[in-house]
Amino acid sequence: MQLLPLPVRRLAAWCAVALLVAGVGYVAVRLCAQFRTAVVPVLLALLGTALLGPFHRRLVKAGVNRSVAAGLTCVAVVCVVGGAVYIVVAALIDSGEQIVTSLRRAAQGIAEHFGAAGTSLDDLAANARELLGRFGGTAASGVISGVSVVGETLAMAVLALLLVFFFLRDSHRATGILRSLSPHGAADSVEAMARRAYQAVEGFMRGTTFIALIDALCITVGLLVLEVPGAVGLGALVFVGAYIPYLGAFVSGAVAVLVALADRGFVIALWALGAVLAVQLLEGHVLQPVIQSRTVQMHPAVVMVTITAGASVAGILGMLLAVPLTAAAFGVVHELRDRYAASAPSDS
Repeated sequence: MQLLPLPVRRLAAWCAVALLVAGVGYVAVRLCAQFRTAVVPVLLALLGTALLGPFHRRLVKAGVNRSVAAGLTCVAVVCVVGGAVYIVVAALIDSGEQIVTSLRRAAQGIAEHFGAAGTSLDDLAANARELLGRFGGTAASGVISGVSVVGETLAMAVLALLLVFFFLRDSHRATGILRSLSPHGAADSVEAMARRAYQAVEGFMRGTTFIALIDALCITVGLLVLEVPGAVGLGALVFVGAYIPYLGAFVSGAVAVLVALADRGFVIALWALGAVLAVQLLEGHVLQPVIQSRTVQMHPAVVMVTITAGASVAGILGMLLAVPLTAAAFGVVHELRDRYAASAPSDS
């Protein structure tokens, strides 16, 4: 005897499924956080493999041995990433003193125009060394912890690079391994979902890299025209920051405007801000819809919520990994929906 009407039973079934999925997801996130030293390199390696796969395949088609092609790809990554990091750090170090001086002048200007309210800001800038000394003991006590974090980060980076090498070299075996591990009778479905998820991640990485390159070139040209120091380094920073949608572009653009303010003054900083905003409008209204919509169909609101959730779970790494992982999940959902829609008429 059915005690509840059919709509209520369906709602209860969907609620049970949602709770089950949420519980499994929570446990998975907790396990990943617990074993982050091993999980993060694997995820980064998958992103790197998705990005570098086309280059590796071109080398293999050209007759290069798979191991040699994977090694050359990894060496190229180390050179590009190392060069970009060096350019960014060098540019920021060269402009750091100018930024501090500009902030101090800004505080003094506010003090002259706004009286007591500005004076407090001027006093804060003047007593910055005293404030740093007051908190110096706390900072010194965290040196050992900081060193351990740096060591852990380097270890994860090296592991991720090695995994990229192995993933690229053995990528032709991935389908066979996946099918051998799949439950009996579900190999085709598992392979289709894995391919759909990987294509979504590959499309995201390829599209994001292309958009980041255009953003970096446009902002670099604008800063060079405005004669802002460290324009190449700031362009590299924009390129790296573009892998964190919206937030990365905002932070890197703010740094570019700040450097322009420090060296070239308020008017040039406004022009730099206009250039950054123009590039962001180009990205949001032209590049993102044209490039990313073909491979990753995610609403900007979903992207923002995903980035926020990733940041709350794993900080900067969470922001970096949140969108491609969500894109992979969307790919799996779309594959399941297509398969269900295709099989529904035959079942009726």
